[in-house]
Amino acid sequence: MEDTLEVYMDSSAEIHCLYNFTEKPTMVMVQWFVREREGHRVRISFSDLTMQKVDENTSYSNRISVRASSDGETLTIQDVKLSDEREFFCQVSGLAKGNGEGRTLLKVFDPPEPPVIEGVLSGVSVSGDSPARIASCETREGFPKPNITWYRDHIPIHPAIGLANVVTLVTRESSGLYTVQSELHYKVTKEDKDAHFSCEVSYFVPGAVRTSESKGINITVHYPTTSVKIWKESPEGLVKEGDTVEIRCQGDGNPPAPIIFNREQSDVELDSYQGLLVLKEVSRADSGVYECHSLDKRVVNHDEVVDTLQLTVHYLDPAVVMPKDSEVMLKGEDLTATCNALSSLETTTVWFKDGIEVERGHVMKLQDATFDTAGQYDCEVTVAALPGLLTSGSVHIIVQGAPQIKDAERDIELTEKVGGWVNLSCEVRGQPKPTITWSITGSQSQSWREVVKRETEDQVQSVVTLKVTTDTVAICNSTNDLGVETKTYSITSIPFSQTPTARKTSVDNSGVIIVVIIVSILLLAILGSVFYFLYKKGKLPCGRSGKQEIINAYSAKEKTNKDIVVEMKAKKTEESMLLKGVNGEQKPPNDQRLVVS
Repeated sequence: MEDTLEVYMDSSAEIHCLYNFTEKPTMVMVQWFVREREGHRVRISFSDLTMQKVDENTSYSNRISVRASSDGETLTIQDVKLSDEREFFCQVSGLAKGNGEGRTLLKVFDPPEPPVIEGVLSGVSVSGDSPARIASCETREGFPKPNITWYRDHIPIHPAIGLANVVTLVTRESSGLYTVQSELHYKVTKEDKDAHFSCEVSYFVPGAVRTSESKGINITVHYPTTSVKIWKESPEGLVKEGDTVEIRCQGDGNPPAPIIFNREQSDVELDSYQGLLVLKEVSRADSGVYECHSLDKRVVNHDEVVDTLQLTVHYLDPAVVMPKDSEVMLKGEDLTATCNALSSLETTTVWFKDGIEVERGHVMKLQDATFDTAGQYDCEVTVAALPGLLTSGSVHIIVQGAPQIKDAERDIELTEKVGGWVNLSCEVRGQPKPTITWSITGSQSQSWREVVKRETEDQVQSVVTLKVTTDTVAICNSTNDLGVETKTYSITSIPFSQTPTARKTSVDNSGVIIVVIIVSILLLAILGSVFYFLYKKGKLPCGRSGKQEIINAYSAKEKTNKDIVVEMKAKKTEESMLLKGVNGEQKPPNDQRLVVS
């Protein structure tokens, strides 16, 4: 028989009993016994040549069976319980041929539940004189009794006087299973705030030892503040006037100790909340060194736990433009304007006129001024490092000079029919603003009037309408305190009956050609009608001589036609008659003149 047989609880166990004889006996009797808790043995099965049976009224009567073989028997136990962990005996007797006995110890195993770990919720202080309870670990219902081992960051914790101690409580349940509880008492330090503590259960199974580890937990460690850190939480980057600044201070103690703020070299406590100092709409006066202190009662000297922050509030003052507001200069003069703004950072200045960039830099130079130089110049001062900082200013430039008439360098010559109307425009620039008067000679004074007058700061425009009665000279006179300038319009009148200018000759000749072509076509149509009529009446000869007569008649008619054209150029009355004959109506004299020329 095997010395030991290991099985899981609730499973089946098979115990073998093998035997042999030096001489074959006539009968073999086999009995199975089990040792009771009191030490005595109780038979549970018997077999011989005539029978094999399980004894009644034992704890195994309903759970065992025996199977015989040529060299022995096998005892099978169903639904193994913890109480089955005992010695089983097999007794063999061959009467005169000999007898013998063997034993097997049945061991039963039941793995425990996974371990459950819990840390101390209130936290543990590093100032304690002896190890304090920091965690507990429990594993339930295992057999045999399991063992618990503690770990810090996966390194075993061994008991040590004044540093670590483990208290274990083992409970045997009514079911016979074991529940083990273990408490870890540990002398924590500040470094333990980030450590992971865990427990591991080791237990036996058939033929092996297995382990089960709990989850890792953090221990809340209480320790005094040894340092504080101060920083600007917002805004990011540089600070400018008008910003809201948030300054944060935090100590390294646990639990966190109260924090107070003050300005350097000032004992006045600044209003803050839970380590946050808020400065609204800061100005340059808020620049300086800020301190934060920890009020940890566990610290003897609070002055040693302090940190400082240098706060710089950047600014940009309003732009100062020279010359101020406005400046008067004469045409041709030079002017230098400046635009500056006091700032804590480097600035950039750009000049604009009518929204268009005209200069870069604090200084703008205007040279050889003209009327176009006049206007408002805006300067914009910015800080490249802080786009939110911007200021601007402006200067109004007035350029004074004598009147300057548009296109005054050339006199204007016009021609117009008598009785026609012309519009004359005079546009003048000057400062002071010039006045415009008109001098008109030739036409009657009541034959002209001013119809448009527009004025701006340095420009005046006057438009007059004039009825031409004769050759006329119109002079635009512009004057101001600095000078006079004029512009002359010479208007040549064309009498109503005067022959049109040679410029129209080509158009009129084209008209003559068109009339001649139309007359020729009409004459040919009439001639054709006459020939057709004569042919139908039989009066038109059909031989060569007849054809020749037709040709001669046609040539005579063409000659007549040419003579008519010549007469059109010679005699006006005949021209009128011809036109009437062609078009069926009398043309006006002017139209006749255009056609004949």
